[in-house]
Amino acid sequence: MNIYDKAHELARALRDSSEVIELKDAGKKIENNDKNKIMLEDFRKIQIEAYTDQMKNGKMSPELTEKLQNLASIISLNPDVSRYLQAEQRFGIIWEDIIKILNDAVGVDLTFGMDNRE
Repeated sequence: MNIYDKAHELARALRDSSEVIELKDAGKKIENNDKNKIMLEDFRKIQIEAYTDQMKNGKMSPELTEKLQNLASIISLNPDVSRYLQAEQRFGIIWEDIIKILNDAVGVDLTFGMDNRE
């Protein structure tokens, strides 16, 4: 068994999966519409801001929570952006599962040597 052949087999299976096909198709609709691109970029910026706020303070500020919820409501009314985010989420779950499966199979503690004490 050649490990690289197996990696290429996994790559082909991912490329041909319905989740990746859907993500690519949904991405094309976003790419071809400036309004949708801006909406998605704004959502990403707020997501990063919310993540940073949560890491710094242990939770998001009420203002940021409201801002994120308002934009999410607007996005839910846009079928192309909504479809893209849902497809991205489905692919993200698969990707995380694959990484977990590989990590569990290898049995390497990727946190080894990190000092988690503050």
